[in-house]
Amino acid sequence: MTIPHRAGLENFPPYRQGKAPTGIDGLKAFKLSSNENPYPPLPSVTAAVIDAVANINLYPEIAAEDLTHAIAHRWAVSPENIALGAGSVEVASQIIHAITNPGDKVMFPWRSFEAYPLLATVAGATPQPIPLAADGSHDLAAMAAAVTRKTKVIFICNPNNPTGSVLSATAVETFVQSIPSDVVVVLDEAYVHFNCDPATAVGVDMFRKYPNVAVLHTFSKAYGLAGLRLGYAIAAPDLITTLRKVAVPFAVTALAQQAGVASLQAENELQERIDILVTERRRVHAALLDAGLPVLQSEANFLWLDSRDRTGALTALFEENALSVRAFPEEGIRITIGTPEANNRILDVARQAAAVLARQP
Repeated sequence: MTIPHRAGLENFPPYRQGKAPTGIDGLKAFKLSSNENPYPPLPSVTAAVIDAVANINLYPEIAAEDLTHAIAHRWAVSPENIALGAGSVEVASQIIHAITNPGDKVMFPWRSFEAYPLLATVAGATPQPIPLAADGSHDLAAMAAAVTRKTKVIFICNPNNPTGSVLSATAVETFVQSIPSDVVVVLDEAYVHFNCDPATAVGVDMFRKYPNVAVLHTFSKAYGLAGLRLGYAIAAPDLITTLRKVAVPFAVTALAQQAGVASLQAENELQERIDILVTERRRVHAALLDAGLPVLQSEANFLWLDSRDRTGALTALFEENALSVRAFPEEGIRITIGTPEANNRILDVARQAAAVLARQP
């Protein structure tokens, strides 16, 4: 029997989770393929989740008022500007479902977050990928030129996943001003906490100036709550009202709500961990360059290795050393910044990796 499916799904593979590492005799395995925070939750966050466990027989509060108000306070916006979801990817899905009709286009840079084309297709919209510039950054001029009357949503990933590139405030503002006001520009800032570029675009600043700008944030990365699935949008009240209509009911669990509030209250402690990861990112980036590897500058918690047709060979080398990385065949490798011990393993094989790249085909 042939089961019918939405047209276009046959062209897209399902979303792939980062590969788990394979243990090697004598070597501790490290997973550096999913951009996860390598450190466990803070004690105060763990305590909040434990307290919430006693009531998991009950449905969570669908409005999540405590969390919504805490996020609104954090960014000095109104609770009416906040929509929640099971990770920022689920909120991105809400945006597409809320805005597009079948045949409308969802634009995004490519390569970027793998879910963008999948979410668009599942919603019945048409993915509109625009190739990155040669340096791995968004080609905003090309994106602006490609907008048509069918383009309804544009995703900007800042910093970009998987290349780590960032966009300046000037560049993004010029772009937003060139876009019709009825097109929603989504600034996806999943890695905003690791972005130290003083000239970078700041999503909330853009939202305050332009009603058609929405901002996505997640608790999965810097806050270390990937297993609880929690994200949110900051957007105009009319859009937020629509997002809440298309959201999956009760998708944000009581455990996630409590953990989110506790995390916002513990941002000073969390910042210490973020600072460690940023320091490690800079150390690893410099060492990989010194080893002769073509690694891009990044403002996220990962690095992009521009390995192209040697991607398979390099991935195998990392796996032989009990390291899992995220490989994009014939394009490159994304390496998550982990603990110093994990990062040292990457550096241990860096010159071998450079030798693989230097070999003649």
